[in-house]
Amino acid sequence: MLEHVRGRNAFYRRKLDGVRFDAAGDPVDSLPLTTRAELEQDQGDHPPYGTNLTEPLTRYVRLHQTSGSAGTPLRWLDTAENWEWWKRCWGIIYAAAGVRDDDRFLFPFSFGPFIGFWGAFEAAVALGHLSLAAGGMSTPARLRFMLENAVTVVCCTPTYALRMAEVAAEEGIGLVGSPVRALIVAGEPGGSIVGTRQRIETAWGARVFDHWGMTEIGPLAFECLENPGGIHLMETDCIPEVIDPQTCVLVPDGESGELVVTNLGRWASPLIRYRTGDQVRATRGRCPCARSFARLGCCIRERLDNMLIVRGHNVYPSAIEGIIREFPQAAEFRVRAETRQALSELVLQIEPASSADAADLARRVAEAVRDRLNVRPVVELVAPGSLPRFEMKARRVVRADGSS
Repeated sequence: MLEHVRGRNAFYRRKLDGVRFDAAGDPVDSLPLTTRAELEQDQGDHPPYGTNLTEPLTRYVRLHQTSGSAGTPLRWLDTAENWEWWKRCWGIIYAAAGVRDDDRFLFPFSFGPFIGFWGAFEAAVALGHLSLAAGGMSTPARLRFMLENAVTVVCCTPTYALRMAEVAAEEGIGLVGSPVRALIVAGEPGGSIVGTRQRIETAWGARVFDHWGMTEIGPLAFECLENPGGIHLMETDCIPEVIDPQTCVLVPDGESGELVVTNLGRWASPLIRYRTGDQVRATRGRCPCARSFARLGCCIRERLDNMLIVRGHNVYPSAIEGIIREFPQAAEFRVRAETRQALSELVLQIEPASSADAADLARRVAEAVRDRLNVRPVVELVAPGSLPRFEMKARRVVRADGSS
């Protein structure tokens, strides 16, 4: 792959100029890292698509872009061959989750330029499954559509799985006991956060399967049926590494670091040693599913750039979510990082369920966060229904500068 890309791809021709690499003997970590900032700069300098294109522009048939949650949206082009690779990866994800020939899928997703579940939808169609595209519908309409068509598998974000359960309760729709037996969730770390995962599974009476991927890198991780609570990296289709984010040196198995990925099936728009910005802890060994792929443990993954610093303490939003989701009386929440009287404060806005003892809920949430994260939060109770709901990636963190 490397020689093919270096010979035809202007971005990597420049980046690898002067780099000598022998695929038979040199370790992949002897190649330079690729960063999102480089890709943004390249697309800014060579609009609209940049120069990370191995084929003539006429060969590309699909355009998607990142959500913009990590900065300037990146535009990403795929050839027909690249897209077949996407669908094949999703086929592996489905097989690992125990998808059956008679399963029916619902995709409650807007089907806009964000890549979201496009690949998942087209893979399900290619595999012969009845696949319902539920873009442009309200949540109550999606729920009725799902039940009328006896859907068994739902693909959505963890946040939207909770939103659908919330609306189902409001509408008197029973999800437990419905044909839905599995939810494949992605786009946020919630599927690997114990409290969030348990809340979804309880509300739906169905198994949650987590998945990881990126617009730039592809759908490259899956949860197996036999060993819940972690995800395998698809090492047939990528080379994963875990590095110290400061020194960029590989860390030993089991230690926390930043995930770096080289994808192997997307030659027309490749990424070599791409810094994902995701903090992970990878372990190896034979899984009960008989695979030996690297495995990312439950509740480990988090965006490094999401970290908040509160009075000298590093606080990750996923850790806060994991605590709040343990309280069924908390319907929704938002995290605000503020400066008050020259001191950084962690402000948690909690929307209590209508039946909750709000004052008691606020006290218990504050105690749990203080005890586990060593940070004393300010808990603000807000009116039921006042916090935003999300269909795709939730933006529950608001920083002092107003960014989210």
